[in-house]
Amino acid sequence: MQQNEPTTGIAVIGMSCRMPGAKDTAGYWANLRDGVEAMKFLTADDLVAAGMDPAILQHPDYVNAAIRLEDVDLFDATFFGFSPREAELLDPQQRLFLECAWETLENAGCDPARFPGLIGVYAGVNASHYAFNLYANQDLVQTMGMFQISVSNDKDHISTRLAYKLNLRGPAITIQTTCSTSLVAICQACQSLLNYQCDVALAGASSILLNQNGYIYQEEGIPSPDGHCRAFDAMAKGTVGGSGVGVVALKRLDDALADGDPIHAVIRGFAVNNDGAVKVGYTAPSIDGQAEVIGMALAMGAIDPETISYVEAHGTATPLGDPIEVAALAKAFREAGAHRNQYCGIGSVK
Repeated sequence: MQQNEPTTGIAVIGMSCRMPGAKDTAGYWANLRDGVEAMKFLTADDLVAAGMDPAILQHPDYVNAAIRLEDVDLFDATFFGFSPREAELLDPQQRLFLECAWETLENAGCDPARFPGLIGVYAGVNASHYAFNLYANQDLVQTMGMFQISVSNDKDHISTRLAYKLNLRGPAITIQTTCSTSLVAICQACQSLLNYQCDVALAGASSILLNQNGYIYQEEGIPSPDGHCRAFDAMAKGTVGGSGVGVVALKRLDDALADGDPIHAVIRGFAVNNDGAVKVGYTAPSIDGQAEVIGMALAMGAIDPETISYVEAHGTATPLGDPIEVAALAKAFREAGAHRNQYCGIGSVK
């Protein structure tokens, strides 16, 4: 493709994930299709095994809910060229991201050693909980040193580590925007493709909470009082923190069609903005800000909002967040020309 030829969209040509109760995208889709809730409600035995006092179960505000990711202790270190000690030091969030990134390229039929173009990486990872365990082991600190532990766990290294291990020569940019990290990574990857900075882009994020042993409910907080998440429901009272890893491989649509790549989805428009100070508080969402960014994405893709049948939303399942998100969508759709009511589904895979 010549650089001055139009690009009609960005194709998703590969994907991989690790989710609670699902080791891959097929398992994840099966859980969504069947309405499986990946929640685990902890018992006294679970708490004892985790080193906690089971008496916490008697606390009036304790919620014994956890969304745990399985097999976070497993890693194919040899495949990625890590020694046993190097693998021991590496944050599990980064271990699983490496595996998912490789699986994504494999799913896309893209061999980094043979691909003639540039492969970029746009990714983010949560702050390392694992590092606290390492720093607490003074023998390990004395043997390996603080620097090596830091390099193995600092979230800034997620993209460059993957680029190094797989010899990817496109941009390797780490994105950190808290709960929007994976979506912003995808937006930045799409922009990189449209600017011809790379020819395939890996985009995604990894967040793994270790030692999930329930939580103490606080009124008007984000966590749910009963451990269930009911996004966009009249009974919505909060959410529950969980873990997961997700990666997609992106390519300019025209190139993907020309190369005969598998195409799982097409990204027609995307946008990024910020509310600034126009909201009631730092952690609060803004109707105007959300409506604006939705409108920008619709405009970029030249999308008629009345042709949209479903919106996958953030869905905090809180009395504050959900109504604001619905109001922002309604505002954006109206401003983009939608006239019908109640024609578009909305949901969240929290």
